[in-house]
Amino acid sequence: MIPVTKSFLPTFEEYSAQIKRVFDNQWLTNRGPLLLELEEKIKEYLSISNIIIMNNGTIPLQIALRLLGKGGEIITTPFSYVATTAAIVWENCTPVFVDINPEFLTIDVTKIEAAITKKTTCILATHVFGNPCNVEAIEYIADKHNLKVIYDAAHCFGVTYKGKSIFEYGDISTCSFHATKLFHTGEGGALFTKDPELFHKCYYSHTFGHLGPIDYHGVGINGKISELQAAMGLSVIPYMAVILNERKKVIDFYLCHLDCEKIKTIKLVDNSNWNYSYFPIIFSSEEILLKAQKFLNDNNIFPRRYFYPSLNTIEYTKGNKMPVSESIAKRVLCLPLYVGLSEIELDKIVNLINSTL
Repeated sequence: MIPVTKSFLPTFEEYSAQIKRVFDNQWLTNRGPLLLELEEKIKEYLSISNIIIMNNGTIPLQIALRLLGKGGEIITTPFSYVATTAAIVWENCTPVFVDINPEFLTIDVTKIEAAITKKTTCILATHVFGNPCNVEAIEYIADKHNLKVIYDAAHCFGVTYKGKSIFEYGDISTCSFHATKLFHTGEGGALFTKDPELFHKCYYSHTFGHLGPIDYHGVGINGKISELQAAMGLSVIPYMAVILNERKKVIDFYLCHLDCEKIKTIKLVDNSNWNYSYFPIIFSSEEILLKAQKFLNDNNIFPRRYFYPSLNTIEYTKGNKMPVSESIAKRVLCLPLYVGLSEIELDKIVNLINSTL
């Protein structure tokens, strides 16, 4: 079977050595020494000033919305994973969808201002498949209308824009360290903010409001990650160069051998380095996508319709029509992409798709 992705795993011996440290320390959670070490290694790798590692990629979004959304309207994209919109609704805010750019697949910045009302408090945009939003235009609009900016950067570990980590943009950026991501801790995520006061609030918000054993600074939840998960992160991060290089080889093969006159691929933003997190292809119709998907599945190959459906069509969002997002969501398919895919397997995938086209 060829799945859409496989988790990268270090050697068992490497992970076991980190787990032994956990047993030796007898410290399993509550921001232990392995977690603190991992945060420092990630800050060094990404050239960033701060990070709060959490137990998944959704909790950082919920904390960001709790602190900045204030129960208002949140301008957001319909083309994202459901967690983006679910977090908005979960935090008693209202998603207001803005359609996407048909080439970059990120929120269409030319349509944001028309969606702003007196109830708008934030713009929550997603960097799609590792492709950054137009962060400069979003910052300009937010400053003009006194709005906060949250970025769902779940796909963006290692991505830079104009030489700076994409996590450095916006009031808050979030990331996922889920097992399927480039860098992972099995299950996990992170929150980033350059504002010291906001960092302070985010920090205590993920520890029940604690800042120290007996001091409370406000309401909080449990967003902490365990030392066992930090051990996985410490075992994976030395392999980042290998992971990126191997995934680039897969994508280069796809680009070289797929019939790109009959399908579209994502257009990448200038001045940004892509991290090869996903390889989406866009068919000319949903009918052809479904035909190709069935053909691949029949041959034990399992790509994924990602993101589908367009989030404005989900019952609990009650969104307006978003013609571009709805069209793209019906026609986009992410192909298998992971370390260890052989050229024989890639050749089989490409030949099946080309024969469908």
